[in-house]
Amino acid sequence: MYEEKGLTQIYCGPGKGKTSVAIGQAIRAVGYGKRAIVIQFLKGRETSRLDYLSSMEPDVRLFRFEKKDKYYEDLTEEEKKEENENIRNGLNFAKKVLLTQESDMLILDEILGVQEFGIITEEEVISLIREKDDETELILTGNVVSEGVKNAADRVVSLEIVK
Repeated sequence: MYEEKGLTQIYCGPGKGKTSVAIGQAIRAVGYGKRAIVIQFLKGRETSRLDYLSSMEPDVRLFRFEKKDKYYEDLTEEEKKEENENIRNGLNFAKKVLLTQESDMLILDEILGVQEFGIITEEEVISLIREKDDETELILTGNVVSEGVKNAADRVVSLEIVK
């Protein structure tokens, strides 16, 4: 039985692997006949590491709204301003996915980083969690999770490098 129905899960921490764990959850959901949408933030367009997901369409669909070919922190202030608008488009798309129940699982990869950079507020992330229905699973990733977002989630997993 597929147990994860309707949960809000967060994968956070300074180590690597948060995206991989989230994508693993999407692949697991597909095994149960579910569909997943992944929206990736802050990674720049040059990250093609998840392009293999295109072979899983339409069961898993990947979206990136940013246009620049480099990581957010490497952008000029003017470029960041442009990308902030693109990121907001991604956030609006996430809201639409939740509202229309278009997918069984929505993964917002590095959305916590978007909050950490101050592009969106803690309240906006919490609002996404609250807008979710009881059936859709929502997965958020990023290095740092704020107290309010942590409290709004059902499960928070911190990944850390031990050795």
